[in-house]
Amino acid sequence: MPSASISSPLSGQLVTIFGGTGYIGNYVAQSLLQRGARVRLASRSPGKAQSLKPLANLGQLQLMPCDVTHEEHVAAALEGASHVVNLVGAFDGDLIKLTGETPGTVARLAAAGGVKSLVQISAIGADPASPTAYARGKGLGEANVLAAFPKATILRPSIVFGKDDNFLNLFGGMIEMLPVLPVFGPQAKLQLVYADDVAEAVAVALEHPELHGGHTYELGGPEQLTMMEIHERIAAAQGRKRTFLAMPDGISATFAAMPLTPMSRDQWALLKPGSTVAPDARGFAELGIEPKPLGLFLDKWMLRYRKHGRFGAANERAKVRKG
Repeated sequence: MPSASISSPLSGQLVTIFGGTGYIGNYVAQSLLQRGARVRLASRSPGKAQSLKPLANLGQLQLMPCDVTHEEHVAAALEGASHVVNLVGAFDGDLIKLTGETPGTVARLAAAGGVKSLVQISAIGADPASPTAYARGKGLGEANVLAAFPKATILRPSIVFGKDDNFLNLFGGMIEMLPVLPVFGPQAKLQLVYADDVAEAVAVALEHPELHGGHTYELGGPEQLTMMEIHERIAAAQGRKRTFLAMPDGISATFAAMPLTPMSRDQWALLKPGSTVAPDARGFAELGIEPKPLGLFLDKWMLRYRKHGRFGAANERAKVRKG
């Protein structure tokens, strides 16, 4: 059954989400549907969002095929929309075109169409002068959006976590299987941010462009954790003892340069300095949101990686009670 609507200025308004069938898009769409917005997900693979249909009322959710590198596709997706979110992102391919140039096209057409508010999802570390294509593309995208739509809101999240993410679950699976694991960038600090909190930030920015338009917000959770600490917390949540080997930077860089590895050169270059909110940056506080810590969820999410799963957790609780 559809979720109860939250009273919102977005109720009845059409919001187009570019890249809305990705991981963050799923959370953003749910937040907007709860607010009574009509949501149009524009994506190259709209079928990925079929699971959202039971959460929407009749006619509240539209799934539209869209390649944002084609201007006519963008124009069609914007037709009738009063609010826009651009979530398109990638780690490979022509990132300068995809995340640097196409956001400008979205913003230009949105401005011409009288769109009320636009949110551009970027990333902490975005910089048009960065040596990495990922950060450079994100930085160019921000600049192009603001040039065409000066009252757009830029959101820069740190690494986003959630129950079904590709971050915690990647390490969760490795820690489940391997007694000894290497840790790349062990001292790199990350300010992991909960997907629901990012979605809430998007909705708040869309609701109040008069307050948040033209501003950039860096979104990080309430604590900074090193990569080593994250590994240790995951192992503890699984109830497993593991040996973690801190990898020197030289070995990490060599590993990232090798083909068919799970980490690219750009990803290593982004990981090494960490991903934390700048001390002087606007953030969740200015949006009126209190971000949730990883510890609120980790034990429950790691149950499936425990020995005997939920039954193993029940046995551990029973031992404690008998203690």
